[in-house]
Amino acid sequence: MSTDLKVNEPLTLKCGLTLPNRLSKAAMAEHEATREMLPSSDHVRSYSAWAEGGWGMVMTGNVMVDKRHLGSKGDVAYNDAVPYEEQLAAWTRWAEACKRNGTPTIVQINHPGRQSTPGAGTRGFFAKTVSSSATPLRPGNGFLPSIIGALLFGTPREMTAEDIRELVDGFARMAKLSAEAGFAGAEIHAAHGYLLDQFLSPKVNKRTDEYGIGSASKGAKVVVDIIEAMRAVVPAGFCIGIKLNSVDHQSQEQLALCIEQLKLITGAGVDFIEISGGSYENPKMLASGQPQEQAKSSRTKAREAFFLEFAATIRHQFPDTPLMVTGGFRSRNAMKAALQSGDCDLIGLARPSVLEPHLPKKTILNPKVADDDAVLYTEKIQPPALIEALGLKSMLSAVTAGAETMWYGARIRELGQ
Repeated sequence: MSTDLKVNEPLTLKCGLTLPNRLSKAAMAEHEATREMLPSSDHVRSYSAWAEGGWGMVMTGNVMVDKRHLGSKGDVAYNDAVPYEEQLAAWTRWAEACKRNGTPTIVQINHPGRQSTPGAGTRGFFAKTVSSSATPLRPGNGFLPSIIGALLFGTPREMTAEDIRELVDGFARMAKLSAEAGFAGAEIHAAHGYLLDQFLSPKVNKRTDEYGIGSASKGAKVVVDIIEAMRAVVPAGFCIGIKLNSVDHQSQEQLALCIEQLKLITGAGVDFIEISGGSYENPKMLASGQPQEQAKSSRTKAREAFFLEFAATIRHQFPDTPLMVTGGFRSRNAMKAALQSGDCDLIGLARPSVLEPHLPKKTILNPKVADDDAVLYTEKIQPPALIEALGLKSMLSAVTAGAETMWYGARIRELGQ
């Protein structure tokens, strides 16, 4: 291993939190919550493994702000039916496991919006999901995918101003709980087609009020309100980051909108930006196929990362905000190139971290492993053959991404056993 490895350098974020190196275990759904939607003993055991891995930062799977709307069964969520002291005790046990070797751990906070699956949450099987607008979700092209989307997700209910105020309060409440439990920070999940991404996306957000794309806030008001509400209830040194999509911002018009939104978001005070991509409607970036399949240029191919090209553009616009890129990194050489170019400051690793929780210590930061041998692996899960047999090729990526999420979730649960 070369001695000038930038991936092994510490990074101090704006809030003052210092990360010992540039590798982050990225967020993945664990599906390990108790029936009361609390962190379980499985969480403690799973995160104990990552705590020993030598990561610069560990990101939890997304926790939900509203028990009525979960991404899937097994999500951790704020549950007002459980006394706060009991929730805090469970969260504190989780945080202590995460940081027992000093690894800074960030809680990812989320609301799925229209991507909440049927039966996930307490809202009732036939109750509507919510979104920025009543824009239905379509997991593929053609008549049959539209029917399947309508049956699975229906048409969401447009959120009222009161709904949005409750949403903002929910994010602040989760940030406060995270801080009191002993976590180092929180990440606002505004990517992957979830609720906040639905506000930022002109494809979904058709509102004409102050939360709409056509307003002065360009759809970012709810995110800005959340950041300000979180800052009001957490200590000064508490880290607040945000996860954003790159997929919707490839055209000049969409890129310009994204930059305008980011100006407002960074102005509200975030300590880092994580770049990722994909949604239930455009899930190709969520699957673990070869990065070259989705690459936009030879430069992206050489870096092995899906989203570096977009990150480089954002870095030019926001040079002082640390950037984390998650998706596609499969070698130390690629990580070195990305960090040395200045396109990003942190490398996010999701699926490889599940197959080897001690990945930094054993491989990437191990001086006994040569650069060319420091490679990572994932399992590519094949979707059911029935999907192609039924002519649902437009849904193939969605089904593949879902199958992989379930498979890796099962591997995480094995870590907790």
